[in-house]
Amino acid sequence: QVQLVESGGGLVQAGGSLRLSCAASGRTLSNYGMGWFRQAPGKEREFVAVIRWSAGNTWYADSVKGRFTISRDFAVNTVYLQMTSLKPEDTAVYYCAATGVPGLPTTAGYYHSWGQGTQVAVSS
Repeated sequence: QVQLVESGGGLVQAGGSLRLSCAASGRTLSNYGMGWFRQAPGKEREFVAVIRWSAGNTWYADSVKGRFTISRDFAVNTVYLQMTSLKPEDTAVYYCAATGVPGLPTTAGYYHSWGQGTQVAVSS
């Protein structure tokens, strides 16, 4: 099992930037995909971005494409979500998750390990 701990959330004005981090431990991630999801109050959890740990290929939700970048650092076993041009509608709890399913899955049900979440609030 993989343990995931997110950090980096906070309050930012619209148009600002934040970088979220997800530190992973417990298993080698070489065969894993690492995803970011978010959940706003009263809404379902939605896919944001995913990266294959080894190959580095990525996929993004249309709502964040061109504004968010997912990346990983082998040295510190950490996945990042760089968020720029933030909008009030980006306000949510952001979760990091790990999947052993091949490809770039965008459905939360394919992910077996989840972090505790970090709050992002964007003011207008």
